[in-house]
Amino acid sequence: MLLGVNIDHVATLRNARGGIDPDPLLASKICEQNGATSITTHLREDRRHIKDNDVAIISKEISTRLNLEMAVTTEMGEIALKINPHSVCLVPEKRQEVTTEGGLNVAGQLNKIINFITPLKEAGIVVSLFIDPCEEQVIASAKTGAEFIELHTGKYSLAYGSLDEEKEFNNLLHASKIAQHYGLKVNAGHGLNYQNVHRMHEIPNLYELNIGHSIISRAIFSGLDNAVKEMYELVK
Repeated sequence: MLLGVNIDHVATLRNARGGIDPDPLLASKICEQNGATSITTHLREDRRHIKDNDVAIISKEISTRLNLEMAVTTEMGEIALKINPHSVCLVPEKRQEVTTEGGLNVAGQLNKIINFITPLKEAGIVVSLFIDPCEEQVIASAKTGAEFIELHTGKYSLAYGSLDEEKEFNNLLHASKIAQHYGLKVNAGHGLNYQNVHRMHEIPNLYELNIGHSIISRAIFSGLDNAVKEMYELVK
């Protein structure tokens, strides 16, 4: 498995004072130097952390892949076509949420998703759909023409160490198997940390894990380079 690192919360800390430190680009380069194979940024509609200029600079300056998370809106589609990142991951978005609360309802808006991703694919951008580990959503995702899905691991992460852990893990395992049967490549992420990430090795052929909050949190105490190295070894 590969390790993608989400650097949104570096920008969250910067924005708390409105200055220039810490620098998301510098964070991206440190992540690359210590095992990250992609950098993820979520350009939210309210711009609460990563800003447009951050995305533009990072896309030009990093040596690995930029994965741009974004909502299914006309504005975000236009930005993606202008920036031309390696990949985009389409996510649901609510202004009042603290973090992404669930997966994209692909099955409920299939034609909209197909129409949205068509110009992205034509521009050579790899498209991933962030979905809950649900058979209906996996099958719908396969119909869109997207190359990847990213399984929402939030419920597994919350259930880790509880009686519900096996149920939530098996949902991920089952969804991944279905996705691969339909020819989709599978990423996973949300809530994964240094304690629960090891079980992702039990899911065959996962391509990449996208992890952010736990790495940035660990970095406060051990440094970003060490935090990324440690997670890279766990993922590898």
